[in-house]
Order: sequence, then structure tokens, then C-alpha cells
Amino acid sequence: MSNIRHTSMAPTRAQRLAAGERIDAHRHDDHQIVYAGSGVLAVTTDAGTWFAPGTRAIWVPAGTVHAHRAHGHLDLHLVGLPADDNPLGLDAPTVLTVGPLLRELILAYTRDPADGSPERLRLLAVLRDQLRASPQQPLRLPAPTDHRLAAVCELVHADPADPRTLAALGAATGASERTLSRLFRSEFGMTFPQWRTQSRLYHALRMLADDVPVTAVAHRCGWSSASAFIDVFRRSFGYTPGAHNRRTR
Repeated sequence: MSNIRHTSMAPTRAQRLAAGERIDAHRHDDHQIVYAGSGVLAVTTDAGTWFAPGTRAIWVPAGTVHAHRAHGHLDLHLVGLPADDNPLGLDAPTVLTVGPLLRELILAYTRDPADGSPERLRLLAVLRDQLRASPQQPLRLPAPTDHRLAAVCELVHADPADPRTLAALGAATGASERTLSRLFRSEFGMTFPQWRTQSRLYHALRMLADDVPVTAVAHRCGWSSASAFIDVFRRSFGYTPGAHNRRTR
């Protein structure tokens, strides 16, 4: 990432981003919680892309160079925390589950950033408590470093519905299935089927944010049927794609 902006303080505020709008690469000396009240948010670093619908937030540690992209119309809520205030104890970007209470706390805390009242400070204390209790979610697409792995990932990202096996993808890119399988585990910490499911879910969220019908999303992302897609989506996010669209609006 070039032309990286640096600000010492991570802002606390609410703002709206249009579909496809980006916030270019930047870093700050504070930690930040990034939450999409509507739409789907993607946060990208050199290590990969983390993605979050309206029931997830992304923890961005102090000093992390990152960029944002909106999928669908995004109501973005940012909460900055000082570098010595890390209630999660995390030193890498992480997706967190946002329950109803944490959601309302984030919305309320970002409503008036200039408010320094004791009431708002108490709100932040409860928000921090809720953060510590938030389960972490593996909604991440790691960035490959090995060129053979990168070639396979590029093919799958270009066509999420591509049904080819890892062996067939390896044959197309000049790498053996055994080598690629090892690389998926060593670089990403997951198998190829696990990674491809993450990739497909990411593309599915992007399409749903653009109001693509559920059946079309299932077909374009490689699921055998809409019901198969709905099942995987529900197991990953806790609700159906239809409920997702209602939530993110």
C-alpha cells in the first residue's frame, strides 16, 4: 500500500459511505473498532481482507495499515481506543460478533463524539465490557505470499462458482495438489475447501449488498442449490441470507 496516511488518534465517529466507496490505506497510533450498521464492510491489510456484515465488527490494532471498502450503502461507525487500552488483548485484526446490546452501545457512543459527559464515559466502560465478551469469528481471506498459492486464489476469486478440484486448479497453474494443500495449511491455517467456502461467503455478502437475489447469489458463488447456500450461510452467520438483507438495512 502506497501513500499511507498517518494520524495519531483513531477517530470516533459515524459516517456514510456509498456502495463501492473506499477509505484509502492509513494507520493510526490508536486501536479502532470498525462496525457497519448497514451494508457490508471489508477491511484490507497486507495480510489479507476481513469482512463483516451488520452483525459483526472488525478490531483493528494500533499501527495496522488498513483500507476500508463499502459493499452496499454503508453506515460506518468508528470507535477509537488509546494504544494502552486493549480490552481484547489482540494484536491482529479480528472479526467480532456484535450482539444487540453491543450494537446499541456502538451506535450511541458514536452519535456525538464531542460529548465528554460522565454518562458517555460510563457508556464506553460498558462497551469495553461487551467487547471482551464478544466471540471471535473466522471471517477472513488471508493474502497469499507463495506465487503458486496466489495463482490458485486468483482463479477462485475471479469465478467463485468454478467447480474445479484443487488438483485441477493446480494443473492449470503448474503446481501439484500436494504442494498446494500444504501451502493452504501453512500459509492460511485452513484446508482448500475451508478457504473456498470463506471466499464464496465473501462474494455472497458483496452480492447480497448489491441486492442480487438469493438464488442468483447461490448460483454465482458455486453452491449446488439455494437451499445449500442458505444452510452454509445460516451456519456461518446465525441467520438466513434473506434475514441478512433485512438486518443490514
